[in-house]
Amino acid sequence: MKSAVIVFPGSNCDRDLAVAIEEVTGRAPTMLWHRESELPEGTDLIAVPGGFSYGDYLRSGAMAARSPVMKAVVEAAARGVPVLGVCNGFQILTEAGLLPGALMRNAGLNFVCRPVALTVENSQSIFTSRYGAGEQVTIPVAHHDGNYTADEGVLDRLEGEGRVAFRYAERVNGSARNIAGIVNQAGNVLGMMPHPERMIGPEHGGADGRRLFEGLLEAVA
Repeated sequence: MKSAVIVFPGSNCDRDLAVAIEEVTGRAPTMLWHRESELPEGTDLIAVPGGFSYGDYLRSGAMAARSPVMKAVVEAAARGVPVLGVCNGFQILTEAGLLPGALMRNAGLNFVCRPVALTVENSQSIFTSRYGAGEQVTIPVAHHDGNYTADEGVLDRLEGEGRVAFRYAERVNGSARNIAGIVNQAGNVLGMMPHPERMIGPEHGGADGRRLFEGLLEAVA
């Protein structure tokens, strides 16, 4: 699998994501600076990492969504290339219009950094095929602006179309309907606040995140 991890000023989880991808696929991803205007030819997966792109000025992800590389990401997503956005990456994908809604300040106004319980809501996507519907998994979060917000019509559509991928099984940040991750209508773009790349083996305390990458590898192969 040929993958690319997008790197913005202020990204700090890009290496974590790259290590996880290489661990599962056996091939290191291209680390692509945000000023680039094209993706490497034949890219099978685009990963947008967590961190604090542009220092979270204006809104989290707002400036990064306007970086030159994002035009290529949007075009690739339209062609069906899988795009994974984690934490700040989720924020960037909403700001770029690839996913609906917005990520707001946590309801408790605190930075939340701990493992959390998630329920797998949809096991039919390329990102969740290695999980069982209704299965509970543990994956860490680390965010200050992870409160997923959308109007009731959008939320109803996400629910009705089976586009909620993960839901918090406990109170974490005030997200509408406890949503932790969603996919686009085509099913090839996933945004999630929890960090699957931080839970891929025993040394991390568990491997619940690893199956996401395994499912992607299987889908692309």
